[in-house]
Amino acid sequence: MFRYILRRLFYMLITLFIIATVSFFLMKMLPGSPLNAEDKLSEQQKAIVLEKYGLNDPVPVQYLKYLGGLAQGDLGISFAFDNTPVTKILVDRMGPSLQLGLQSLLIGSFLGIILGLIAAVFRNGAIDYTSTVIAVLGSSIPNFVFAGLLQYVFAVQLEWFPVALWGGFEYSILPTIALMIFPMATAARFIRTEMVEVLNSNFILTARAKGIGEAGVVFKHGLRNGLIPLITVIGPMAVSMLTGSMVIEQIFAIPGIGEQFVTSVLVNDYPTIMGTTLLFAFLFVVIILVIDLLYGLIDPRIRVSGGNS
Repeated sequence: MFRYILRRLFYMLITLFIIATVSFFLMKMLPGSPLNAEDKLSEQQKAIVLEKYGLNDPVPVQYLKYLGGLAQGDLGISFAFDNTPVTKILVDRMGPSLQLGLQSLLIGSFLGIILGLIAAVFRNGAIDYTSTVIAVLGSSIPNFVFAGLLQYVFAVQLEWFPVALWGGFEYSILPTIALMIFPMATAARFIRTEMVEVLNSNFILTARAKGIGEAGVVFKHGLRNGLIPLITVIGPMAVSMLTGSMVIEQIFAIPGIGEQFVTSVLVNDYPTIMGTTLLFAFLFVVIILVIDLLYGLIDPRIRVSGGNS
């Protein structure tokens, strides 16, 4: 296990290095510069600013300086956000995005698992068909459509919740509901499909023959096997949830990472764009590692070792 984790950590570093390299050169291919919007600056002043940030250096020199900063944990200085270090921007913006992501992922996954279980147990009935319709709609309709409907009905018409901005817990309710629809629908579809197959397996028939109650069969024997495919899809989805949805944060004016990333792209803020990209990549590879380790906990037949497995 220890050797396996070390090997995966090495692969993670290689992956992050490749992503950092690709994102750096992609930034250099973008049209314009961070000073395009600074119409008040003269050409001489713009040249001074470019020299200050090292943007006049040859690209290979800029690349080596960038890698040197990364090795020291320095993501650079933002061009557009008052010369603030990118690390500080990401830390300040992480709170709202993490709150929304955790709430939507946990609540949506839990409700989806319950919905999928009920549909599988009462398959080919009204409950099953209703669950299938909910799952299809939740997977097909974009979350910004739900966001607009929630704002109109519950914020504008009923005035139960704030329309937008960020404050107390009540400000997070509507965006959380808009974000949780997709993980709920995804979990419901996967659990329903897997549980129908698992509940028809031979080992389930054996468990029932031993006199185990239906609740024990469903939750102890069936659900544990049905969760494995769900964890596979929830992993990548968790990254987008935990780092915030760009569209949802824009709609609800939430000062999260997604909203900041969109703003950075619009103003060609290279360091902030690359820093946010690396954060997404880091969370993704970490969650993939956690998923691999969870497989062995959920299914005893799966074991992680330092050998060839």
